[in-house]
Amino acid sequence: MNAPVAPPRPAAPRPGAPAARRGPLRRLAAPLGTAAAAAAAFGYVGAVDPNHPGHYPVCPLLHLTGLFCPACGGLRSAHAVAHGELPAALGANAVAVLAYAVCAVFWAVWTVRAARGLPIAGPRPRPVHWWALAAALALFTLVRNLPFGAFLRP
Repeated sequence: MNAPVAPPRPAAPRPGAPAARRGPLRRLAAPLGTAAAAAAAFGYVGAVDPNHPGHYPVCPLLHLTGLFCPACGGLRSAHAVAHGELPAALGANAVAVLAYAVCAVFWAVWTVRAARGLPIAGPRPRPVHWWALAAALALFTLVRNLPFGAFLRP
């Protein structure tokens, strides 16, 4: 004897469909909240100068070994960006300035897609991308700590 067949289930909603039904303020809450947090962080670093000692903790790698890590100079570059001084920001940490720009582009795409009610799918890096990023940061660290890479030091 055959077992009864279950009725077919309704199709699952598309991942982006619920986002389109939400109101514009709700769709923009996360991107605008992220922008507010980034503005607050840059505002604080812009107001409290990292070039004056005592305001921020010292880099442990620099303190213990004398070597500059890939993030050394990041606060100074953020301070310079907050004041609109791009050459000074690039001189403090060019990789950090590149990261600020990449984050700004991703944020802009996110905000536009959210405003239009489109599905929001961020970048989906594969392991090879993470390894490439790690290799690029290791190379940056190596070069900035060698004599010919002095121009990359903060």
